[in-house]
Amino acid sequence: MAIIVNLDVMLAKRKMSLTELSAQVGITMANLSILKSGKAKAVRFSTLEEICKVLQCQPGDILEYRD
Repeated sequence: MAIIVNLDVMLAKRKMSLTELSAQVGITMANLSILKSGKAKAVRFSTLEEICKVLQCQPGDILEYRD
């Protein structure tokens, strides 16, 4: 069982770099990299909201549960 982070997929669909997302969301590159790699232990709803706003997507587009 695992939560999969599809941030890289959404970035590719939007043709946006992690650097651009970092600047627009106001989150450090280091923190976004941790999230993107799936090594984050938690994600604040406010952070997820900002990412979704910038990428124009739903939380389910970024986070996925796999058995």
